[in-house]
Amino acid sequence: MHKIISFYKGLYFTNRLYYLLISLSILYVLGYMFPLAFTIAKICAIVFSCFILLDIFLLFLQPSNIMRANRIVAERLSNGDENKIVLCLKNNYPFGIQAGLIDEIPHQFQKRDFYFEDRIEKNTEKIFSYILKPTERGEYSFGALNVYVKSYLSIVSRKFKFDKDKNVAVYPSYLQMRKYELMAISNRLTEMGIKRIRRISNNNEFEQIRDYIKGDDFSTINWKATARRTKLMVNQFIDERSQQVYAILDMGRTMKMPFEGMSLLDYSINSALIVLNTAMIKQDKAGLISFEKDITTHLSANRKPTQMKKILESLYKLETQYQEANYEMLYNLVRNKIKQRSLLLIYTNFEGITSMHRQLPLFRRIAKNHLLVVIFFENTEIEKLIEGKSTSLENIYIKTIAEKFMFEKRQIVKDLNKNGIQTVLSKPTELTINSLNKYIELKAKGLI
Repeated sequence: MHKIISFYKGLYFTNRLYYLLISLSILYVLGYMFPLAFTIAKICAIVFSCFILLDIFLLFLQPSNIMRANRIVAERLSNGDENKIVLCLKNNYPFGIQAGLIDEIPHQFQKRDFYFEDRIEKNTEKIFSYILKPTERGEYSFGALNVYVKSYLSIVSRKFKFDKDKNVAVYPSYLQMRKYELMAISNRLTEMGIKRIRRISNNNEFEQIRDYIKGDDFSTINWKATARRTKLMVNQFIDERSQQVYAILDMGRTMKMPFEGMSLLDYSINSALIVLNTAMIKQDKAGLISFEKDITTHLSANRKPTQMKKILESLYKLETQYQEANYEMLYNLVRNKIKQRSLLLIYTNFEGITSMHRQLPLFRRIAKNHLLVVIFFENTEIEKLIEGKSTSLENIYIKTIAEKFMFEKRQIVKDLNKNGIQTVLSKPTELTINSLNKYIELKAKGLI
């Protein structure tokens, strides 16, 4: 059997052959008691051998390019999003086949039950698709696309290999970035859950004088232009532009906490990418800072066309050992490198009020010269404990401790607000929406 397999490269026997062999064995055993059964067994053995040889002949007489298959996958995958992978299979055999597909998915997904099987008629193409949702940035490696072909007899199968060893990079959530980008360009962000903020500031730039339209604010009427044109004219303003917006990523140990397979740091990276891209669409300057024990990334705020590419590449390459974050180093960088008043969005996490109070003096110093927003996370697992029913004394203790942690989270928000620091307390899955809401709110109020 091993010699046959090595001679016919890609030859595999199916379960049907094993059933045939078992049947023959039973007939041979019965032949010792009934001579007629022994004769039938010999005839069946000859017939089965002919079928096996015929099946091998049908599958292996054709050249190696008789089957065509390829994997269609983007050059990069989007972290935290559903990425569609398409498999195309073309049957050039002169007869219909039963095809089984096994795609060697990157080991990060830990999928061991991947298998497609379907019938493909002659000279036709079949398309299969599946979804991959990565939860880590980095390089992922696909193995071979294995195709097992069987004829009508289905006694043996022939194996083909395609698209071996393809590497794909997993970037921060650029699919979500594009979705929000289209919404921002067409001013339809409210469809994504972004709140419509009432504009309460006149800290805007003049754009043009236009005809009055019913519903316009009377305070914007230009009386001189109205007198000249003998009809109501109003001043039209646009948001003040060229303001600096920085996303600052704390890559310390508190950001290692996982949620639905992704770390809080990766949620922050995805959110920062979308907020900065929206800021550039709004004609603001986008910058990026990441820090851990030392400053790991510093991109000065800019709105050049190449800035988003630099931000995306920097976020993709971020690596951390999740050590203690050095806020003193961050303060020195902000004081020495960011001279213009800017909006600073710090993505971090506090599980207790004590850890926040250690950083509060530095936050106060930064907030003297900049508009500071501290963005941190709700612990959704603690919420589940609080909402659950207490059926024992132990559960009551656990629930009480969980409520204490939730109270401290709310107290952190109050303490930061008292010191003139804006806050966003968000669930990981709602981080992007809440961060964008805060940016648009501050811009509408003219606080930036």
